[in-house]
Amino acid sequence: MYLLLVEDDLALGRALLKLLQGHYRVDWVRTLRDARTHFAAAEVDLVLLDLGLPDGDGLAWLQQLRSTEQPVPVLILSARDQLDDRIQGLDTGADDYLVKPFEPDELLARIRVLLRRRAGRAGAVIRVGDLCFYPDRRQFLLADQPLELPPKELQLLTVLIMAAGKVVSRERLTQQLYGLGNGADSNTLEVHIHALRRQLGKERIQTLRGQGYRLVAP
Repeated sequence: MYLLLVEDDLALGRALLKLLQGHYRVDWVRTLRDARTHFAAAEVDLVLLDLGLPDGDGLAWLQQLRSTEQPVPVLILSARDQLDDRIQGLDTGADDYLVKPFEPDELLARIRVLLRRRAGRAGAVIRVGDLCFYPDRRQFLLADQPLELPPKELQLLTVLIMAAGKVVSRERLTQQLYGLGNGADSNTLEVHIHALRRQLGKERIQTLRGQGYRLVAP
């Protein structure tokens, strides 16, 4: 999953980036201008948004996103801890609001909840046939047996199962694996897909020519 972190504080930004990169692909920006640029260039799964930024208030950008009916989940991370501040953030369109300072584990849990909602799944376990995914520990089970996957295949299968039954484009998968402007070889994605099919079975990952890939129950 691709997260956009908008945070101008250097120390906190670095700490959050280190935390989140252990679980997701993350880009960190420190201004609203850069946030708009990154958001326009890629399909973002979740925005972590500070409010007091050098070139404006994060709420103004959030309001702009919601006025154009952008459905991306937004989690506000702010030192503004008054009830009125939290209500204003949620009423403006935030999906959640976390007051600084916060515990890392709570942040990760709230992110998992929002990503499950985005995928239309409320439960803590995502199942597609006998393939199960536990987002909290990033573990897959196939027929109740743990799947040992290299990092890239783990990322790839996570994206596919979060969108299970839906087509995920090649561009989106490549972005999730390597980030923007990665310059990855055109055959690299197919190599990882092939490796996954060896573990899961060919019928679980469908290729839709000219569109992308889809994870289904066999």
